[in-house]
Amino acid sequence: MNYTPGPSVQKRQQLQFPWESPPENGHWQTVAEGVVWLRMPLPFGLDHINLYLLQHDDGWVVVDTGLGTEQSREVWERVFREVMGGAPVKAVIATHFHHDHAGCLGWLARRFKCPVYMTHGEYHALFISPPEEDEPNWEFSQFYARSGVSEERQQDFLRVVRAGSFEQDVPTSYNRLIHEQVLRIGGRDWQIVIGSGHSPEHACLYCHEDRLFISGDQVLPGITSSVCVAVTEPEANPLKNWLDSIERLRGISDEVLVLPAHERPFYGLHCRLHQLTEHHHKHLDAMLGQLDDPKTADQMMAFIFPRAQSPFDALLANGETLAHLNFLMSEKRITRRLEGECFLYQRAGDAGEPSARTQVTHIS
Repeated sequence: MNYTPGPSVQKRQQLQFPWESPPENGHWQTVAEGVVWLRMPLPFGLDHINLYLLQHDDGWVVVDTGLGTEQSREVWERVFREVMGGAPVKAVIATHFHHDHAGCLGWLARRFKCPVYMTHGEYHALFISPPEEDEPNWEFSQFYARSGVSEERQQDFLRVVRAGSFEQDVPTSYNRLIHEQVLRIGGRDWQIVIGSGHSPEHACLYCHEDRLFISGDQVLPGITSSVCVAVTEPEANPLKNWLDSIERLRGISDEVLVLPAHERPFYGLHCRLHQLTEHHHKHLDAMLGQLDDPKTADQMMAFIFPRAQSPFDALLANGETLAHLNFLMSEKRITRRLEGECFLYQRAGDAGEPSARTQVTHIS
């Protein structure tokens, strides 16, 4: 399952960062003619998101928006005055639906009466909301029980999900982005490149002529984007979607300046794609090595993510673990059977013929 790097990766063994340090949170800097990097603050351990402003005729096009908080709106008010000089926002592009990328989407669209551009899958994902009841619904309880998560930890997970629900100002209409569509913005042609795995239909923007690539969360230089199975689609195979997306991104020039949603812009796209591929294949190989005997997803999570102790970290780690297990099942490398309320996973062939209770999902 190992990935062998191609010549471009061998040529560039490490990433290169043209800026030694980022602008302070709430501030900005120009990264190319007509392209401004805005570092919007976030109230998390990951304390920022990078947004990009593209100059366009007599106004600007905004790529991603920040959380729907008063702090974000205050930063935007300064940007309207000090960067845009009172010129209007002509359109807002959302790479994907996550709160830090789309929280101010409706607010910006209403303020400037401008269109929103995003993919079909991301727009409709905006309407998925966490459970509102004090007790988890049956889908939530069953999902985590089948992972081997205790009832006490399920309550912790529910509190995390509800506490992490920020205001999502959803626009009432959007213009659909599709793969390889071209947006002409300020004299540049930006090709839409669709990825998946971190979110349903994540849109990246690629300017071939000027070698610029706005990658959103699809490619980050230091941290790895979460690739998770969630309650809303328990049989999903997001890791296959993620790895397929990485293969698609290898078609982009390795000379691009990557403008990511977190951390600093960098050179070395293909090197980073190789690193991300290796990261997940190492997890897959490590899991296989532990599945000679049947284990729960919760047991596998404790092995792969031993430092995930807080409810928030454990919630993400559970989703990542399931993503890897679902991928291995799709490859027929492991089997799964239901014992009581809990799924047990085991290397294929180690337990003889599967029982009638074995459930194997094949996702092409």
